[in-house]
Amino acid sequence: MSILNSLPDEPEEDPSSESQTPINHWADKQELTRPQLKADTPLRMVETAFLASTASLIWFINFYFPLGPVLRIFFPVPIALVYLRWDKRAAWMAAITSGLLLTVLMGPARSLLFVMPYGFMGVLLGATWYRRRVPWLVSITLGTLLGTLGVFFRLWLLSVLSGEDLWIYVITQVSGFIEWIFLKLSLLATPSVFLIQIGAIVLIILNNFIYLFVVHLAAWLLFDRLGNPIPRPPHWVQVLMDYEG
Repeated sequence: MSILNSLPDEPEEDPSSESQTPINHWADKQELTRPQLKADTPLRMVETAFLASTASLIWFINFYFPLGPVLRIFFPVPIALVYLRWDKRAAWMAAITSGLLLTVLMGPARSLLFVMPYGFMGVLLGATWYRRRVPWLVSITLGTLLGTLGVFFRLWLLSVLSGEDLWIYVITQVSGFIEWIFLKLSLLATPSVFLIQIGAIVLIILNNFIYLFVVHLAAWLLFDRLGNPIPRPPHWVQVLMDYEG
């Protein structure tokens, strides 16, 4: 017997085991990711429903028991938080759910006054704050435009429901304010109707700009503590808040 014949035979490698290794690895990854997906789905639904009901409750309380501008600051904040924690689909679902809940509690007309502009504003602010990409000036400007459209939508809807032109009431209030300014400046001229309308539009835009700035301040202070930060404010705002703090 030769030495070569006396050597033990080496075990042949099974090619099927190598071919099955990537498949088994992919299957193991699927098994690891599948429970995570199953755990995230109910959490997304619960948080979306909870924050949507929170936005509706804030509007409901402020409508029947107004506490000044305190609660009004937080009208769009819960829906924006849904966008930051999940995505735009969850934010849109929160806005729609808030509108449907307010429709049941207060009627369709009053629910529309929340959805436009505050429901849409929450989605808009969440989109601009997502991953901290957009500076404050851009998000405040976009929110101001949406809030201004919301004011005109509210005037139109309430005018249709009441049968009266509420824009005339706004013009009357603004004309009294402009006449007071003319009196303080010792101007003998009478403001024209065109000037009064331009003044009314400017006051509405300015009011919405200040409102959006305060909303940004509240969201900045609140979301940092919740672990969902938004873009940093301008440097002078940070210095002012540190000084006051």
